[in-house]
Amino acid sequence: MGVENLPKKMKAIQVVEFNKPYQINEVKVPTELQPPDILVKVAVASNCHTDGMVQQGVMSGPLPQIASHEGAGTIVALGSLAAERGFKEGMRVMCGIPLHPCGQCHDCLGPESRRQYCGNIDGHIGVTTDGCFAEYVRADSASSTPLPDEVTFMSAAPLACAGRTVWRGVLQTGLKSGEWVCLVGSGGGLGHLGIQFAKALGLKVIGIDARDEGLELSKHYGADVVIDARKGKDEVVKQVQEVTGGDGADSSVVLSDHKDATSIACGCTKMHGVAVQIAQPDDIIIPFKEIIFRDIKIHGSLVCSQEESKSMLETIAKHGITVTTNPFKGLDKIEELVEMVHGGKIKGKAAIIIDQAQVDHEKTIGAKY
Repeated sequence: MGVENLPKKMKAIQVVEFNKPYQINEVKVPTELQPPDILVKVAVASNCHTDGMVQQGVMSGPLPQIASHEGAGTIVALGSLAAERGFKEGMRVMCGIPLHPCGQCHDCLGPESRRQYCGNIDGHIGVTTDGCFAEYVRADSASSTPLPDEVTFMSAAPLACAGRTVWRGVLQTGLKSGEWVCLVGSGGGLGHLGIQFAKALGLKVIGIDARDEGLELSKHYGADVVIDARKGKDEVVKQVQEVTGGDGADSSVVLSDHKDATSIACGCTKMHGVAVQIAQPDDIIIPFKEIIFRDIKIHGSLVCSQEESKSMLETIAKHGITVTTNPFKGLDKIEELVEMVHGGKIKGKAAIIIDQAQVDHEKTIGAKY
């Protein structure tokens, strides 16, 4: 198509002022592309916990800023380096979040699983630069991922952050098929994906959640054991030990930002085990005995690298992993989306269909997960 054939203006949902409601504005289409860039006509974009942090000013991004770092759609224009990397117009993609890593720091030079940690970067779309709640978004081909035909835009949007994050979190446990993993916060947007990813890798899953909706979703997606965190840490740990022969889970992943979540995860993990911290509370609270007396190790984890993202999508296509979504049609439904997200009863992820035509078309190529 080329940028010369694109509209000059587009609708977008913006953070205009911190701690204020979103605004829908008409803005310029981002057609000024650098060599690694792809311009994506957004089909679906979704809401993430981090969006609230952006709106509150925690990420200190410049204003106004287009919201959402979870998006998927079709490439309509691209830079020369993106083309050399195999991207092309008409390709369906899951947008990458990092924008223009330096390519020269220790993280960029590898290993592969650390490249997303580059600190010398232009920004992260929807976090510190313009994001996906718009008709078009500029993304970086170095972090974006082509979609298998089997994976839908509605799944790919939340996978762009939630999926990438929990996929890497499960990988970082280092567990082998047949071992136990404990997911604290198993019934949320990340958790229900984490259960499916862990099961696809052959792990046995203990799901822990503190909401009726979360417990229900954990059971639905196949957790081998589901435990109500409202019973308190001692009872939760007791139940985990009962099903693991007294040792505890081989590793755990913390997906809840509740003040007790990491403490519960550590208590449920066997001695000398690893607890992978994904949730982002202001403070991570861990009783000293878990680290000193039980030698529990805390391992932080961010989103996937590009190669890890590819392996995630291949796993989804192979195993038929699905994403629970709450779709809203049109950017003007943002207030309804926010109301649902903050109502505390949401199951899975909230997403906006921005381009229905793309969603309808993908059915013709067999997109089903």
